[in-house]
Amino acid sequence: MNLTALDLIPKLAGFKLSHLLGTVPPTPINLTFSVTNLCQSRCLTCGIWRFYQDDPKRLEDELSLDEIAQVFRSIGHVYFFNVSGGEPFLRNDFEEIVRLALRHLTPAVVHCPTNVLGPSRVLSGTRKILEIIARERPGTPFTIKPSFDGVGDEHDRIRGVPGNFQRLLTAVDGLKRLKREFPDLHVGLGTVISQHNLASLVSIQQRAMALEVDTYISEVAEERAEMANAAGGMTPSPDEYERAIRPFKERILATLPGLRGLARVTQTLRTLYYDLTVRILRERRQVLACHAGISNAHLSAYGDVWPCAVLGQGRSMGNVRDHGLDFRAVWRSRQARDVRAFIKGRTCACPLANQAYANLLLDPVSLMRAALALLSPGRVTGPGTGRPR
Repeated sequence: MNLTALDLIPKLAGFKLSHLLGTVPPTPINLTFSVTNLCQSRCLTCGIWRFYQDDPKRLEDELSLDEIAQVFRSIGHVYFFNVSGGEPFLRNDFEEIVRLALRHLTPAVVHCPTNVLGPSRVLSGTRKILEIIARERPGTPFTIKPSFDGVGDEHDRIRGVPGNFQRLLTAVDGLKRLKREFPDLHVGLGTVISQHNLASLVSIQQRAMALEVDTYISEVAEERAEMANAAGGMTPSPDEYERAIRPFKERILATLPGLRGLARVTQTLRTLYYDLTVRILRERRQVLACHAGISNAHLSAYGDVWPCAVLGQGRSMGNVRDHGLDFRAVWRSRQARDVRAFIKGRTCACPLANQAYANLLLDPVSLMRAALALLSPGRVTGPGTGRPR
């Protein structure tokens, strides 16, 4: 049985108590798994591709399919299964990893970003995944999000590969045609807002919207241990970012009156996330209490369990290989408690989107604002954030 929205209520309560009391939390509702660090892109905002350039043998150290099956069985139900990389479709058994997730994690949503540098591989892999979903867990949405960081040559420059933009258009066209056959497919686009594309964001947004995909979202470029991009200098200033996301917010607010139920709440949370990001960039603190390592977890390609992609290996909660491939043993470990205490001490602050949405759900003020959107979208105003708790 898939974890439903109603099942989240006791989980969220457990997460809040864990944060307040320092107790072992329930297993996470949001699991990100970096299935590989292999990547053909050479992005200006990410250095993950250097992992195997510097040490090709590390590819052999990635979790095997049998190991992944054991780890997934030890986790249990999650609500959101987020695939990460590297480029996920470069892993030859990627579709089988998704099958294992459907069987053992029973997620309500499976999400996958991609650089679409191999359009035919992405399209054939997506078809296989959708066929697996149709057999294993019909009705489970598979959301795929090609990166869209510029228009034409600008996209190629930022992503570091000539011809990437044309391949992006080819892949999006193919995915939209695939969607007609498989209604569980949701096609989106995602832009990483950085110093490299700030001046072009209006044209990027217009071009992305013209492709008529299901969703188009953005997040801010940031330094992450996962991405080996600590060189810095790519994150916009708070004022630059605030100006940059204004069109995104305005587009969401314009569509809210036509949305109903959960879709309206989700879009409202997105506007609150944009405001929250501005405040984190400006104030450089945890504006909301962070529940990384409580509500969310990140499993690396090598079996390390991180609270988030930003802290990464520097604050690992342990490696599943050292605990008999038992995720729960890592989750309950002293090392995990120490990491949660570090985060609770507000010694770190970041606008990581994946975690920010969970933090918003666990903040009473923000949650109330999202709930009010069910009644009146016009009431979505202000920063939508409270003080850390």
